[in-house]
Amino acid sequence: MTDKIDSRPEFGSPLDFAVDQQSRLTMATVRRSVARGDAVLAYQPVVQSNRTQTPAFHEGLIRILDETGRIVPLRDFLPLAETTELGRQIDCLSLSLGLKALAEEPSLRLSINMSARSLGYPAWLRTLRSGIAGDDRIAERLILEITESSAMSMPELVGRCMQELQAHGISFALDDFGAGYTSFRYLRDFCFDMIKIDGQFVREIASHRDNQVLARALQSIAHHFDMFTVAESVETADDAAFLIDMGIDCLQGYYFGAPTIVPPWKTPNKAAAKG
Repeated sequence: MTDKIDSRPEFGSPLDFAVDQQSRLTMATVRRSVARGDAVLAYQPVVQSNRTQTPAFHEGLIRILDETGRIVPLRDFLPLAETTELGRQIDCLSLSLGLKALAEEPSLRLSINMSARSLGYPAWLRTLRSGIAGDDRIAERLILEITESSAMSMPELVGRCMQELQAHGISFALDDFGAGYTSFRYLRDFCFDMIKIDGQFVREIASHRDNQVLARALQSIAHHFDMFTVAESVETADDAAFLIDMGIDCLQGYYFGAPTIVPPWKTPNKAAAKG
């Protein structure tokens, strides 16, 4: 007698099915929100080490809002969206909001996150060109942040677009420096204006010898290539003091300010809403 073949489809555990179903629902919510333009930027200050009370610039972090106006956590959709057209649409929306903020506030300098893939996305390029067309000063106050892993995935496109856009005054930051597998040959060829040292090397740096050695090495590489240095995820006074003594150019993290969806330059003396 032959064994009976179970023709029912195979599924993982009920928990796996529930998680997958929730992911699909979240992605559907995000697609609708992006199509409607339901998003805001949360602004986090980046301060100079010798003037920590005054932001050198702000990073604008995209926040997608659902139908009720609540923020959808990035971790629930961004890893899935990054390699799809939805990721490119999110980058367009983030850039559009950033350019609008720069146009409204002439004293603002702002960095916006993006994937290297968006450099070749026609709608993103149209958004950028339209936003800087009427005022050269907007381009000069815009910083585009590209993660190390994203930049290294398509070095030729990144290098070509960087040269073109830097000619218009736009700056580029290499985000999460040290987190991936940087090719130093590409780092030399890219000519980023600044690097942001990944938070894993910054947190508890005052007491962790390994982080001290690694952060100094990353800083030395950046300075060799004449790139400005920013330490991410600075969360304590001890870490801030160590980094300042180390010679880091700028610092960013909750010690100096959490991301806020109320523009800090509009309400400098009021508690801003957390993003």
